[in-house]
Amino acid sequence: MCSDFHLHCSYSPDSDSSMEEMIRAAIGLGLKRMCLTDHQDWDYETDGMVWYFDTDPYVEDYLKYKEKYEGQIELLLGVEMGLQPHLAEGYREYVQKYPFDFIIGSSHLAHGKDPYQKNYFEGITEEEGYREYFDSILENIDAFDGYQVYGHLDYVVRYGPNRNKYYSYEAYRDVLDTILKALIDRGLGIEVNTAGYKYGLGQTNPHPDVLKRYKELGGEILTIGSDAHRPEHIAYSFPLLEELLTGCGFRYYTVFRNRKPEFIKIS
Repeated sequence: MCSDFHLHCSYSPDSDSSMEEMIRAAIGLGLKRMCLTDHQDWDYETDGMVWYFDTDPYVEDYLKYKEKYEGQIELLLGVEMGLQPHLAEGYREYVQKYPFDFIIGSSHLAHGKDPYQKNYFEGITEEEGYREYFDSILENIDAFDGYQVYGHLDYVVRYGPNRNKYYSYEAYRDVLDTILKALIDRGLGIEVNTAGYKYGLGQTNPHPDVLKRYKELGGEILTIGSDAHRPEHIAYSFPLLEELLTGCGFRYYTVFRNRKPEFIKIS
């Protein structure tokens, strides 16, 4: 597992690490390739932080370091787009403007509410909060599909009152199957995001049972990402993935260049 396709640096408001620090750390770990995917969440501000960035200097820095570290690591240009249906038209124009190799579509908000904030679950049950989040994913998929994979599909469980204690694929099978089928029908993939281990969930996002079901339904496009915001979290828990993914039926994972997939054998 030598490719990390979900990484953040100081172009994201929740990271203090420079782009070069992240690149040098990835080289030190022996990664063959990494894809920078900083947060581009329009119409989203929390605690005075804006979750979007000026893309022109981002691309300039990327090109500078791509040249500087050529031969040491393959550096690819990506972005993580925070999806909301009303942003779809602007996002369509945006993704055509820049030479991204890879785009993650993610849900950080459900109907304008952030699961990270405690008030997300006020007045509702945990199940209602989870279902609202999954329903919002379906709305996003219907509105916009200009990305290659959907990120951390069950991100909401990181912040639920009981987190993943009572969460399972079977409990939400109806809506999760609908999401997976909608992505597969559009030729889109999902990611396996190892930050769930960092957050103490003892699982990836999505849950391995969701990954297994995605494969059963015919899904093949699966990228691997640590969601690292600091150098020490790059490729977090990647040694666990070979057994996990082969156990879910996967023989390959996916990397992207120019938004085109390449399938790499797991073992």
